[in-house]
Amino acid sequence: MKCRKGSAVLIIRVGDPFCRNCFREYFMHKFRAMLGKNRIIFPGEKVLLAVSGGPASSAMLRQVQEGLSRETAKKLRFIPSVIYVDEGAVRGQSPAQREQSLACMETLLQATGFPYYLVHLEQALELPASILRPGPATPSEPGVSYKEAVEGFIQQQRQKGYGDKDSGTSLPGAGSGESPEGAPAAPRLPAAALTQELLKLFEAVQTMTAKEELLQMLRTHLILQTARTKGYTKVMTGETCTRVAIKLLTNLALGRGAFLAVDTGFKDNRHGDVMVVRPLREYMAKEIAFYNHFFDVPTVIAPPLPTKRRDKPSFRHVVESFLLGLQKDFPSTISTVYRTGEKLSADRAKPSCEAERCLLCLCALDLDGEEELALEPTLIIDEPELERNGCCQDPLAAWAERKSAYIPLLCYGCRLTFKELVRLLVWSGVFSLGTGVPIPTALLLQGPVTTLPPYVRAEAQRRIHR
Repeated sequence: MKCRKGSAVLIIRVGDPFCRNCFREYFMHKFRAMLGKNRIIFPGEKVLLAVSGGPASSAMLRQVQEGLSRETAKKLRFIPSVIYVDEGAVRGQSPAQREQSLACMETLLQATGFPYYLVHLEQALELPASILRPGPATPSEPGVSYKEAVEGFIQQQRQKGYGDKDSGTSLPGAGSGESPEGAPAAPRLPAAALTQELLKLFEAVQTMTAKEELLQMLRTHLILQTARTKGYTKVMTGETCTRVAIKLLTNLALGRGAFLAVDTGFKDNRHGDVMVVRPLREYMAKEIAFYNHFFDVPTVIAPPLPTKRRDKPSFRHVVESFLLGLQKDFPSTISTVYRTGEKLSADRAKPSCEAERCLLCLCALDLDGEEELALEPTLIIDEPELERNGCCQDPLAAWAERKSAYIPLLCYGCRLTFKELVRLLVWSGVFSLGTGVPIPTALLLQGPVTTLPPYVRAEAQRRIHR
């Protein structure tokens, strides 16, 4: 304890006890130090906080509140807003339960005083195809150092009258408790037809691992679209050190080893115009739990994805059980995995052109040459109904609707997920579109391409036809 006055109430590490006040200062300093060390978020920049209602994102939201209300020398200087994605439809919640969860979240967000956005996962089905293309990178302050930007911002705020110590959250736009979308007091759910379409999409996915990947993709694209349309250049997520370590090993198992640096690093700039930052990635889940308990941070816990398998439902659950089990006997396990990820480079994840960018995750295609040829027998797929009707169709249009046409647009990890979107059936032979070009096949994927989100199909067809 630094104060040497209060009584110790918790021990984060062996020989490192904290009283209540010292722990609060330690927690807040760690958050500000992470942002200050990286110097990515410039003063006056609009930042969208992605809040799920869980312990980590709720703690992040409280830290931003605390940081904006502190004295001028330590105050955070960006303009925050909050986004919450309602995933109740795919998590097995009834309409009444979804309404209740939305009402709880809206009450929580209104209490922050920040502008907020309540969006539904069903809205991902209406996203434009452009969401799968990186926007132009726009540096916050070109040619200006971070220190100069801070000094200039402080001077500007003093001239405008925002710099008074009694002003609390003094940044313009950070004090409105109303949703920018003008959300009604009683949140309305999307149309039932849209919800059914979303459920149909998830029902077509055969494994829990693929469902988790699909949910993550739709959630990320929804948040990204909101950030772009509302003018936010940064998005904050609440991924902790524990979650990062689990994600690192899970992604290795899913064939995404080449992209670990962007999937788990402090910053993820694959989208170009919007950067994702993870300011909680040095916090253990234990620290988050203690902070929320001691300082009454409200949370809204969403139910897990429904599954019939109670034991080992997905890769992530297996890795999580493995790591947390080791952590009990070897307390440095998670931090060791986390530090290993810190040494990885993001260079391999950067595509040099559109043709080398993955359709789904926007990272570089990590297969070429001999690797591509070795995987071809298991990754090229086919649908025999096109053989019967191919003579009456435009060959290029027919090819664009075939699942095998999607494979060259995907990285190795996304190919594995894509294969799980429909049922597998062993099949062998050679198929031709009627153009005389033979296509070797060893695997048949049944189920229409229309089970994919519309914006994914639209972007895939654009890239196939170009």
